[in-house]
Amino acid sequence: MKKDVAHILRRSERFQVILIGEGILAGAVAGLVALGYRILLEQAGTWLNLILQAVRGSLPGILAWFGALAFLAAVVAALLKFEPLISGSGIPQLEGEMTGKLTQTWWKILPAKFLGGFLCMLGGLALGREGPSIQLGAMAGKGISHALDRSRTEEKYLLTCGAAAGLSAAFQAPLAGVMFSLEEVHKNFSVSVLVSVMSASLTADYLASRVMGTDTVFQFPIAQELPTGYYGLLLLLGVILGAGGAFYNWFTLKSQKLYGRLKTRPFVKMLIPFLTAGVLGLCLPQVLGSGHSLVEWMTGGECTLGMVALVVAVRFLFGGISFGSGAPGGIFFPLLVLGAGIGALFGLGGTALFGISPEYLNNFVLLAMAGYFTAIVRAPLTGIILIFEMTGSVSQMLSLSLVSITAYVTATLLRSKPIYESLLDSLLRKNGIFGEEGNGEKILNRFAVAHGSAAANQKIRDVDWPENCLVVSLERGDEELIPRGKTEILPGDLIVIMSEEQENGRIYDQMTRLCREREEK
Repeated sequence: MKKDVAHILRRSERFQVILIGEGILAGAVAGLVALGYRILLEQAGTWLNLILQAVRGSLPGILAWFGALAFLAAVVAALLKFEPLISGSGIPQLEGEMTGKLTQTWWKILPAKFLGGFLCMLGGLALGREGPSIQLGAMAGKGISHALDRSRTEEKYLLTCGAAAGLSAAFQAPLAGVMFSLEEVHKNFSVSVLVSVMSASLTADYLASRVMGTDTVFQFPIAQELPTGYYGLLLLLGVILGAGGAFYNWFTLKSQKLYGRLKTRPFVKMLIPFLTAGVLGLCLPQVLGSGHSLVEWMTGGECTLGMVALVVAVRFLFGGISFGSGAPGGIFFPLLVLGAGIGALFGLGGTALFGISPEYLNNFVLLAMAGYFTAIVRAPLTGIILIFEMTGSVSQMLSLSLVSITAYVTATLLRSKPIYESLLDSLLRKNGIFGEEGNGEKILNRFAVAHGSAAANQKIRDVDWPENCLVVSLERGDEELIPRGKTEILPGDLIVIMSEEQENGRIYDQMTRLCREREEK
């Protein structure tokens, strides 16, 4: 049902209370969806190991397995034809919907992504469950919005709640779910969205803990905080991770472009990663799947420098082959595995070259996961909190922050864009998807005014506002101001903008530029 302006404004006044209840509902539904996806993918990994053990050394078995992989590739290609927006992790698609640049069909995404992710994991592709869990959770939130006949403004909150619940259930990391949804998806830290997202994330974590237990995702011993004498090495590690993250982003986008240049049927493109997985399953099965077992191996104290280097190199290349094909699956967890590999290489090399005590190897693994994630995704708070929750270690705050900040600065200086923004740009260019015409519905968006932005310390009448938008209010702490021409905008204010649905994407981009901190010339 089309919502009029008065109705939207009345509900916006009660958002903070309404969205707590809706956040709990979205958390329960999205959490169950993501939990089911997680259990199914873990089962797929178990079946894959059993299949590889059964066919190894048997020529008929190997031929039969390669035939099965070709069948899996055909089914995944058909699913991508049925719903192209299930390709990849799904996070760029969600960000595109949040900014009004594309629209996903939730009832098509849910079954297609669910099945496609399962088949890719069964085939051994180097993809993760976390990005798809975020997309699945968000689509569950969108389904709730449609069932309750919510406005598009409110739907965005439910999308964010569902995304947080999806990540929370996938990693059992509720705080990381909150931070990622605010930092990467919603890009807004208002009280309304924070409380609702926390409600959703905690609900999903509770459900996941009831089914999966309360053990952390990674369980490896961590020594005490690194001695301060090693902090110079942490700066070096941060630089390496920043440069490595920039290269990862370049390679990921390049692999997509190479697949795009192949003038052949989608089935043939999908056949490439599945057959590659078949070959690697016979000669180096450790690199298949999400890579969880690799982290356990690298932190178990039995790995060697040469073997880690080989595994990381092959895993890196195979990850590009898997993700570049457009197969439904994420890079979230795989990039953490690669970060762990870089940390292991750094620790083993440091032991040989600088006399670092071997007991600190796992510290470098942990630190490198956070730094590599930060360099690639450009969400440092999420990276730090995520590693805390996944390992259960809270003793590395200073070193984690140092490595993450150094990696962030290095990647920024190398002019590497955040990976999900780059993937969204690539998706829009490839498909020419910029959303539907819209139905004339009004949408509210909130934008935080940064220090040094074009809007900061300006009067309402002096700001060059985007065309066809209305400044509804200014939120300053707990106070809501009615905007007048002489009202001064202060750093930290939240500007509430109303626009037509079909104009939302353009206005969102212009308002983001208007409110963010300006770069020094």
